[in-house]
Amino acid sequence: MLAIAVQTNETRHLRVSAEELAGMVRRIGAPDDRFLVVERIPDLPDVYVQVWHADGEDYTLELRDGSGERHFEVSLDDPERVAEAMTGWARGAPGWDDGLDWQPLDLGPAPEPVPPLELDAGERQGVEERLRLSLACGYTDRAQLAEQAEEYLVSGDRRPLSRPQAEQLADRLWLERVGEQTGWVGETDPERLTRAFAALDADGITAREDFSCCRSCGEAEIGAAGSPDARGFVYFHSQATESAALGQGLSLLYGGFDGSAETTVAVGKEVVAALAGFGLPTVWNGAPSQAIEIRPLLWRRRLGG
Repeated sequence: MLAIAVQTNETRHLRVSAEELAGMVRRIGAPDDRFLVVERIPDLPDVYVQVWHADGEDYTLELRDGSGERHFEVSLDDPERVAEAMTGWARGAPGWDDGLDWQPLDLGPAPEPVPPLELDAGERQGVEERLRLSLACGYTDRAQLAEQAEEYLVSGDRRPLSRPQAEQLADRLWLERVGEQTGWVGETDPERLTRAFAALDADGITAREDFSCCRSCGEAEIGAAGSPDARGFVYFHSQATESAALGQGLSLLYGGFDGSAETTVAVGKEVVAALAGFGLPTVWNGAPSQAIEIRPLLWRRRLGG
């Protein structure tokens, strides 16, 4: 799989294969399906390739490499060559664009500089701590992080951060986190958890990460989140994710859809066994009313947006 996100006119696809990407390139051309935008995972600000095509016309391939001053385009008549170039870019392959006659794209006047933030020390610290916690949780993307930055300090009619200011702040902290995770070696505990949840889900236990905001909402929504013939469920909500990111372990909520204590205990045992199979230690006394705790746990979730 390629470590990319592909945005179409309606859908965002994560970690597609080279063959799937080529199929998407060959498909575009209809009036409601003419473009693909490809970003690396994790997403980097102002770094992407995209292609536009209308049936009967050439393909316009664009590369943006960090800023508007480094935005280029080339016209190609072969979808296979477009797919080959996009795949090479995604892999960071040496010479991926050899033979492409890139031309600078005129995007018009440069945007106005973003004014500096007018925040006192406490406000700046508060919003940065909030964003860093969201990044540590690992389930956000750049757009969501910018929205959180914009809304965090809103009070009445006061909106201290404009959207461009929020995006600039979010991107700075995003890149800081990307730099941190480059030092992580091997599979992390959250990645083991994802594999354990995938195994449980495939075995009839609806398993969801960072699901809903709290226990009440999770209990109301989990029944519709998976297969209608699932035997039971396991999930953790966003408050539990934050606790894990703060180094406090992770609480899992679980149960059977028939509501019986016996099924809940049986599901709990399956969850504990699955986690153990992927090297994750648990604390649970076997009671159906007791949450399953994963600890010790080093929460290093790589950004996926």
